[in-house]
Amino acid sequence: MATRREVLKLGAIGTGITLLAPKLGMADLVFPDGFRQSILDNPSPPVTPFVVPLNVMPIAKAVRESFLTTPEGGGTPVDPHRHQRFNEFKPKKFYVNYIEEFLWQYHTDPPYNTGSWAWGFREPGMKTGITPGLTFHAKYGEPVFLRRINNLPPVGSANVGFALPSTTIHLHNGHTASESDGIPQDFFNPGEHWDHHYANFPAGFDEREIMTTLWYHDHRENFTAPNVYAGLNGFYLLFDEKDANDETKLGTFRLPSGKYDVPLILHDCQFDQNGQPVWDFSDPTPTTDPATGEYIGSEMYTTFGMLGDRFTVNRIIQPYFKVEARKYRFRVLNGGPSRLYQLYLQKEGTPDKFDPLVVISTDGNLLPAPIVADHIRLGVAQRHDIIIDFSKYQPGDQIYLVNRMEMRSDGAGWSGRLLDQGDQIMRFDVIAATGPDPSRIPAKMRELPEIRMDKVRRERLFVFDYDNGLWTINGKLFDPNRSDALIEQGSAEIWTFRNAGDSWMHPIHTHFEEFQILEINGRPLGKDDVDRARKDVIMLGPNEEVKFYSRWRDFLGKHVMHCHNVVHEDHAMMIRWDIVPPGQGD
Repeated sequence: MATRREVLKLGAIGTGITLLAPKLGMADLVFPDGFRQSILDNPSPPVTPFVVPLNVMPIAKAVRESFLTTPEGGGTPVDPHRHQRFNEFKPKKFYVNYIEEFLWQYHTDPPYNTGSWAWGFREPGMKTGITPGLTFHAKYGEPVFLRRINNLPPVGSANVGFALPSTTIHLHNGHTASESDGIPQDFFNPGEHWDHHYANFPAGFDEREIMTTLWYHDHRENFTAPNVYAGLNGFYLLFDEKDANDETKLGTFRLPSGKYDVPLILHDCQFDQNGQPVWDFSDPTPTTDPATGEYIGSEMYTTFGMLGDRFTVNRIIQPYFKVEARKYRFRVLNGGPSRLYQLYLQKEGTPDKFDPLVVISTDGNLLPAPIVADHIRLGVAQRHDIIIDFSKYQPGDQIYLVNRMEMRSDGAGWSGRLLDQGDQIMRFDVIAATGPDPSRIPAKMRELPEIRMDKVRRERLFVFDYDNGLWTINGKLFDPNRSDALIEQGSAEIWTFRNAGDSWMHPIHTHFEEFQILEINGRPLGKDDVDRARKDVIMLGPNEEVKFYSRWRDFLGKHVMHCHNVVHEDHAMMIRWDIVPPGQGD
């Protein structure tokens, strides 16, 4: 993107211990140098690209509140006492989702055509589950109650053998009370359920704090990466009077809506020769390459980052999508677990040209004004809403979404090189428009909230490092029973994130409220920088330091901040912080 700060060149991530590896002594906990991703030695079966249509997830359907008391609905009524401010924000819609295991078809070529085991979500009335899960359409001023029921097989009996059937589902980055946030320590097991109350009001009741593209995903302590990789995620879209999901209504932004508003979640996956997804557990017998002496495999779980060699969009390998010759809104999300993307549009037959697109949001927040760019860059959990106007193409044209960011073969991060041609992620097939296009690209959108330095109570420094085989924050591992910051409700703070390493990148996410970046490496952002917005993920590059301003309002309780390379998160790069009453802060 022409107006964005260029990411620093990345190198290898250091090695680390595993929290999941069985039968290991202390001497085995640190990875040998030269560890390689298993896709190099065990690549996935090949496929024919662009023969399977894009999976567009259905919109979740509400149920009656009385359904919750039936056996199928969990068998218990709503308990208002479990939720902060419940009576102030009484739910207007109720939902039930089941978390289940099922066969999912990533592609129609053998061996994928017989189905791959996955975890995902089902709602009442559906015969089988889907991944990603159902897309929720919610409105500001319309609180939601969502019950999730864990119907996964017990430990040891699932067909998905690399994940844990104990889950907690986080609404990223919902302005949500702790008990409904889906924090890592609030997990529930097969046969149990968890109730979420989403009040759906902007932070501080400030319309400038309204969000748009949220997503939900598993956040189970120590198992987030494999559980999300198994399929536990989906979209939660919020609308309001301006971003109204109505492209014809005067007085709104009139962004492309309905079937022209399409969420896209990117995952890279690895499959075995039977078409089943696999996690990067290497061969249980440590081996070396006889030619080079380089270490190849062990029983270890990679702590660098998990890379797959099959690109999926909405859990379909390299799909195609028929688009009319008109404007579309695509909500593009990097669902992880570790890969970074730099995405371009390229028309078939123009190998040296990339077409412009319009960026209207970052991390789920509409920008003050749209930005015309030639690419978008996505760390894990980052989102950009983009508008593509296909009216400039002819019916029959084929447009590719291309990733040019080359990752290191060991999964450590960006190699520092952009691929000349790149990997084609999906294809748009242009057809004639079926009618006029009433949608618009507004000149202005959401103003940024005021930065109130008079509200700043204190400043904090968080140093992200790799210490003796451990991913750490301020030299500590995550402890769910320890709070590393007691933040007074209603106050503002300035936080500085510092990457003490010179060779790895961390996409850092803090829950509950967005923040505004003040400085990157001591320099303020330019007025047309896409990061000069409300953010919930910082791409913290090697030796980089980022300072931001944030507030903590409306609820009390515990939350977390962590690296969203979820492999790093599972290996303890996370802290707990609490919102406490005024006068009880640290």
